[in-house]
Amino acid sequence: MEQKQIQSNNQSAKPLAGKNAVVFGVANHRSIAWAIARAWNQAGARIALGYQGERVKDTVQSLAQQLVPEAFTFPCDVTSDQQIDQAFSTLQQQFGTLHLLLHSFAPRRALDGKFIDLQREDFHVAMDVSVYSLIALAQRAYPLMSRGGAILTLTYYGSVKVVPNYNVMGVAKAALESAVRYLAADLGPQHIRVNAISAGPVKTLAARGIAGFTKMLEHYEQKTPLRRNITPEELGATAVFLASDGAAAITGQTIYVDCGYEIMGM
Repeated sequence: MEQKQIQSNNQSAKPLAGKNAVVFGVANHRSIAWAIARAWNQAGARIALGYQGERVKDTVQSLAQQLVPEAFTFPCDVTSDQQIDQAFSTLQQQFGTLHLLLHSFAPRRALDGKFIDLQREDFHVAMDVSVYSLIALAQRAYPLMSRGGAILTLTYYGSVKVVPNYNVMGVAKAALESAVRYLAADLGPQHIRVNAISAGPVKTLAARGIAGFTKMLEHYEQKTPLRRNITPEELGATAVFLASDGAAAITGQTIYVDCGYEIMGM
């Protein structure tokens, strides 16, 4: 009886023990994707990190060494079907079975100026990198999720309200949230859940591309019900919950982690 109790306590302390997870979108130690990768790892998951281009390769490989066991890393440009196919071939060889996937991409193009001046090419890039890439990754992931799984992406309040200087990314995030719902409906029969976290502003590489970002942080701190901004650790904790059995009945949802900002009218 005592041994069973010890095992039960270990499982509750490590809710993702025995899970294999792949995280796409880590750029540096400030990335939300990195906060989630670290939280999943601390919860017991084995992590693989897909990096977008040689520019961040060394940084991602250095971060991988901080995880236990050390994460394996691989290149994956999500605008290339060939690279995505190669990435999932590698994942199949390394893991066999996949349980968790995080998608975190936000191109910095077209965040300056007015939305009315948006160019066709910038629109295509935003939709491809932010939205279609989730679909493309899910297409390759679900055959490896033979025992069910969880797919998670990141969005922002600019999908439903106009946020100054967020521009085309607001439109892309709206499409991303819709894609989450359609993927959840398609993959539900395979016991695969698909959800999005709508995070409040965090000091990431992508966020620094938004003009007036510092003022945005100050505004949130003044206006949220909790009178503060969120932390990366809070996003990680939410991601652990959504990946765990505790969220087994939650799919197709956008979960706001923004200290309550979303509920405020003024």
